[in-house]
Amino acid sequence: MQKKDCRGIACPQPVLITKELIDQFPDELIEIQVDNEAARENVTRFFKSQGWEVSLKEADDGSFYITGAPGTCEITHAATKTEEPTTQKILIFIPTNCFGVGDDELGKALMKNFILTLKEMGPDLWRIILVNGGVKLAVKGSPVLSALCELEKAGIDILVCGTCLEYFKLMGEKAVGHTTNMLDIVTSMQIASKVVRI
Repeated sequence: MQKKDCRGIACPQPVLITKELIDQFPDELIEIQVDNEAARENVTRFFKSQGWEVSLKEADDGSFYITGAPGTCEITHAATKTEEPTTQKILIFIPTNCFGVGDDELGKALMKNFILTLKEMGPDLWRIILVNGGVKLAVKGSPVLSALCELEKAGIDILVCGTCLEYFKLMGEKAVGHTTNMLDIVTSMQIASKVVRI
């Protein structure tokens, strides 16, 4: 078994370390130790995205041991979804909970209208990424939470920055989407047909 202590290492480094270990030791068990919820979710999801079975154990100090076993489950990562050849993959990148600059109340109302209107993109809308203040749209009490939940039910991937959730102390309040990291964000931008930044 290959083991790596990633406590005290900020995202996306634990995921990048996990990726390196999978590349180097594709047939061995890999154990990653992390000390925060964002890293736990991101490493777990990355293992699963590679088709690895995952087991989790919490240590006495509150850290987590995440063990991956190679090639034992179906690949579940959203990036593996196949699309019709004629369908675009439009990615919406939202770094704030306020649309535009000038007046915050107006900006929040405009953001709500924008999120409610996204469904009009139809099958071209592929993924929404929320970072920085944008993660506040995905938490309990958000004025657009129900709209984001509907989009997710319709098959739109919603990725919410784990580092940002931790920064705003909102990890436990996230109510929609998958916790993500910078590796997922960069890869998503590379895969997308078009990136729209709000």
